[in-house]
Amino acid sequence: MCLAVPGRVLEIEERDATRMAKVDFGGVVKDVCLEYVPDMRVGDYAIVHVGFALQRLDEESARQTLELFENLGVLEEEFGDAWARAARDAGADGVPAEGAGPTGSARSARSAEKEGRP
Repeated sequence: MCLAVPGRVLEIEERDATRMAKVDFGGVVKDVCLEYVPDMRVGDYAIVHVGFALQRLDEESARQTLELFENLGVLEEEFGDAWARAARDAGADGVPAEGAGPTGSARSARSAEKEGRP
């Protein structure tokens, strides 16, 4: 799933004639292009989708959204360690957990458990 996630700009630099930033997404720091929002400053919050800041966001809205995403497990899904997730999906014996297909859909398995489905 691809989401637009709020993040806080930690630092800004010019890279190959492109304005880039280090952005903190609730503890995960990623490089983000600021070309669509050229007036962003360090400390500002932005909505980011696939590595591009799309618009400025106020701090309270950003914090509420990050908290909601964290509670839903979306941040882990978006930013978690892909290798650890693959190992977890495979189970201890290397056999994929039920519901964990080639896309690593452990979330589908968790949803099925919650709904009482096998």
